[in-house]
Amino acid sequence: MRDVLIRRLVESFRWVDPGPESSHLVSDLSGWWRDARLLAQVGPALAGLFSDARPTVVIAPEVTGLLLGPLVAVAADAGFLPAYKDGGERRRVGPMRWAETPPDHRGQRLRIGVDRRRLGPDDRVLLVDDWVDTGAQLDALHRVVRDSGAHLVGAAALVATCPPAVAERLRLRALLTGDQLPGQA
Repeated sequence: MRDVLIRRLVESFRWVDPGPESSHLVSDLSGWWRDARLLAQVGPALAGLFSDARPTVVIAPEVTGLLLGPLVAVAADAGFLPAYKDGGERRRVGPMRWAETPPDHRGQRLRIGVDRRRLGPDDRVLLVDDWVDTGAQLDALHRVVRDSGAHLVGAAALVATCPPAVAERLRLRALLTGDQLPGQA
């Protein structure tokens, strides 16, 4: 079943050239979200990477994490806590717990955080993201989890292209590596 899912993820993926002003191709995951059968399978598949961990909450960063995180949370029988990027258009209500990311794949830093009232020492956290390249956002969320006193059970991603040391530090497990995707740029 997992092999079929992986094959369908690969078949539904494509790279897009955003034009001459860009220095690299951009991943297009829209085929994954458009296919109802794929969409129904990604949550259970990612939760299954940590089937024995029993997370109480899944945390995922906006924007795609707001779609992917709840799918994994439902499959893991856990709650969902969105992680927001500081400076976005969504206004935060209540106290937040923030951490700054290390430089991402573009060399940029950002602050990312969660509602501090919704995360505490009794929580077992599974971080989820669609694609992990540098691990910058998950590193920051790991600090948010640690600073709240919660326990990080690991991180799950659809695609991991990060160095092995980053994956080990984050306890990252992924369904795909960049080498499995067609036409890797």
